[in-house]
Formats: sequence, C-alpha cells, structure tokens
Amino acid sequence: MRILMIAINDPAGTAIGFANALNQHTEHFCRVVTLETRYSHAWDADLHVPSLDAAGLDALRDELEHADVFHFHMTADEHLRLGPFVPADYMRGKAIVHHHHGHPAFRGNPQHFRDKYAALGRSNLLVSTPDLLRLLPEATWQPNLVPQDDPLYMPLDQREAAPVRLAHSPTRKDLKNTDDLLHVLTSLNGSRPHLELMDDIPHKECLRRKRQCHMQFDHMQGYYGMSSLEGLSQGVPTVAGLDDWCTGHMQDFAETQDLPWIVAHGRDELARAITDLACDCDRRDAVGRASRAFMEDHWSDRKVVARLSSVYATLS
Repeated sequence: MRILMIAINDPAGTAIGFANALNQHTEHFCRVVTLETRYSHAWDADLHVPSLDAAGLDALRDELEHADVFHFHMTADEHLRLGPFVPADYMRGKAIVHHHHGHPAFRGNPQHFRDKYAALGRSNLLVSTPDLLRLLPEATWQPNLVPQDDPLYMPLDQREAAPVRLAHSPTRKDLKNTDDLLHVLTSLNGSRPHLELMDDIPHKECLRRKRQCHMQFDHMQGYYGMSSLEGLSQGVPTVAGLDDWCTGHMQDFAETQDLPWIVAHGRDELARAITDLACDCDRRDAVGRASRAFMEDHWSDRKVVARLSSVYATLS
C-alpha cells in the first residue's frame, strides 16, 4: 500500500519513525507531511510544507492523489490545509486511519472525537499508549517504536563510572513529574546522582547525552513515553510509574511478563528506586543488559511495524 501520514506536527518524531520502519521492513511505501515545528528537537522531516519548493509541492500533490491510505495523527483530519492543498479534495478511494497520541484537546474531550468518528462511520482508530484506550475504547493500541539498531540507540560499550548520571528528558515538565523528581533528588544525601535534565534540545543531542547516563526517569503518569523506549534500547535502566492496566497490555504485546521497567509510584518509591540504582553498579549493569535484550527480542522496530502493517491489511 501507499500511505501518506498527515500531521500538524510530528508527535515526538513517531510518524517519521513509523514511515522509516514501514519502508525498511515491509512492502508498504510511506511518506509524512507536516505543517509545523514545535520545540527545538529537530526531528527528521519528509514533506514539511513550509520548506517545500515547487518540486516538493508537486511531490505532495502526487502523494495526495495516489495514496491508498490517509493516516492522520493527533487532531489532524481531511480539512487540514497543507499549503495549496486540502486532503478532503483527494478522499475518493482512500482508506482513513486516525491515530491519537494524547494531545490535550483529545484528553480533555475524548467524547468529541468519539462522536465525530461515529458520525463519519470511521472505525480505523489507533492510540499510541494503552491508557488512551480508556478514552477511545473503539481504538487499537499501536505501540511506538525506536530504531534500535541505529548507533544513537545502541548501548555504550562503557560508561564513565562517576559521577552516576540520571537522565530526564521532559517535553512538558507538568506532564512528566519533573517537580516530583527534583523534590526527591533534593531529599537524597550521598546517594544522589547527577541530574542530566534535557529540556527542549535537539533530539540527537538528547540521545547522545542519555546514552552516557547510568539510569533515567520517564514519568509517573501510569504509561510509558518515548523516552522509556529510547533509554531501554540504549541499555539505560528506566524508572517509570506504570499502572496495572498499561502493564497488562504491554506484557501482551511483548509476549512476556518480564518487563524491564523499574516501577515507582509516588515520591517514596521513586527515591528508593533511584537510591538503589545509584548505589549498586552491578544491578545497574544487569538491568541495562536486560533492557537492551528486551528491546531486541520483544519490542523491536520490525515487530512493532508488523503490527501496524496488519492494521493496514484490514483496511478497505
């Protein structure tokens, strides 16, 4: 199939990641069109409308005309203006997919989107994390992926022993329990690691710095973020507050009960998790090896994109 992913901005670089994996591991052909750049993360882009010249606009028109699937991310739909084009003018014969990533407008009023899709008769709905199934129960959970064989996603052969570094890379601090982390770190004494707080920097620089860290904290919102997958792939022990709902879905997809996340709910558990990792280098090494093996064996980009490919196979 020929797939055009359409997004206002690419959420955490997931759309371009899916497109690269589809083009590498499947017989599908996928391109991504975006309208805006948010933050300073410098995600890779494909058909980024503000940057397109005449040839680029011709390529976009060709994809709009010939795509078999319009795959809309976040709040984008067929009425989104893409430079001189509107997808609604090219809908004939297209299968439609709507893919939600936890945008505040969606979290704040999921019923609006449920009603909209019901009225349009659209049932090809995806969500990026299991918690969003509570908001859109008609959807299918499509796990995110990372290119685990890319050099920036590989473990370092050896990290500096000291200081022990804790990575935290919040896109939005209010959603990533950053205040809880800072409170916990100020309460620790000799076991306190050095915090590598990576906020609104280019993504490749974030990966480079995270790769040098000895552990990372994602957040305690019940689910996992892209930050988790990045660190696990790099062999960085990862602390997150996974809830039972998300854990069950993740175990089903991974086909194992043994998830490598170190689970912490609340400040007390977070303090214990950080202290234990900071004080025990052997445990850090063991968890890091298990984390990398998990991504290779249970959450590889090939496995994740095969799930997305199976969704496309059901479209009509």
